[in-house]
Amino acid sequence: MSLLGRMKETYDYIFYDLCDPRTRDWSPSPVVVYTIIPFYLYFCNKLGPQLMKDQKPFKLKRLIMIYNIFQIIASGYIVYLGLYSGWFSTYSWTCQPVDETDNPTSRTMHKAFWTYTVVKFIDMLDTVFFVLRKKDRQISFLHLFHHSMMPLASYIGLKYYPNGHATLLGLINSFVHVVMYTYYLIAGLGPKYQKYIWWKKHLTTMQLVQFATIFLHNLSALYENCGYPRWISTILCVHSLQFLYMFGNFYYVSYVKENKSNSNGNLKNGTSKVKAN
Repeated sequence: MSLLGRMKETYDYIFYDLCDPRTRDWSPSPVVVYTIIPFYLYFCNKLGPQLMKDQKPFKLKRLIMIYNIFQIIASGYIVYLGLYSGWFSTYSWTCQPVDETDNPTSRTMHKAFWTYTVVKFIDMLDTVFFVLRKKDRQISFLHLFHHSMMPLASYIGLKYYPNGHATLLGLINSFVHVVMYTYYLIAGLGPKYQKYIWWKKHLTTMQLVQFATIFLHNLSALYENCGYPRWISTILCVHSLQFLYMFGNFYYVSYVKENKSNSNGNLKNGTSKVKAN
C-alpha cells in the first residue's frame, strides 16, 4: 500500500471507525474544524487588528443584543435537554458510563451535545466582536484559550463519547452562560440599567465554582470504575485546574488586588488631606 493509501486508512480509522456511529456524521469534517480554530486565533491576534487599524470601530449594539438573546435561549435549551436526558433522573453523579444503546434518553443527550458543540463554535464571535469594535484590550490569553479549547473538546466528545459522565460539564457551562449573557444583555442596554448588574463580580465566582465542580466530578470517576474512559476524566481534571488557576488569577487581579490598591490610595489621600489641614 502506498503512503497516501496508509494515511487515508489511518484517517478513516481515527475519524470514522473509532467514532460513535450514532453521532459521527452529525458534525463537519475534522479538516474544517481544525481549520476554524487556527484561523480564529490568527484573525483575533493578527489579521483582524491589522484590518481594523485604520478603520473606525463598528457599532454592533443591535447585533450583539440579538446575539446575547440567542445565547441565553440556546444555553437554556441545552440545560433543559441535559437535565431531561439523564442528569435530573437516571445518571449517576459519581460515575456515569457511556450509554451505547439507541434509546430516547441517549438520543436526547446526543441532541444536547450537538447543540452545545455548535454553540461553542458560535461563542468565538465574542472575540470577533471585540476585534471589530477595536476592544483589543479585552482579548486576553485566557479569553482566547477558553474560546479555542471549548469547541475543540466538545467536538471530540460529540464524535467519540456523546453521552455519559463528562456531559455534566456542558450542562453546568450552559447554565453559567445563561447568567453571563443575561448580564451582557442588560449591560448593553445603557447606563440607566447599570444598577441592575451589581452582581458582575459574582460572574467570575460562578466560573470558579463551575471549574471546581467539574474537577471534583471527574475526580470521582477516577476512583469509581463504571466503565467510563478514565483518560477523559483525567484530561478534564487537568483542564479544569488550568481554568481554575487562570480564572482565579483574573479574579485576584480584577477584584482583590484592585480593591487593595484603591483602599491604599484612599488611605494615602486621606493622610495627605490631614497633613494639609
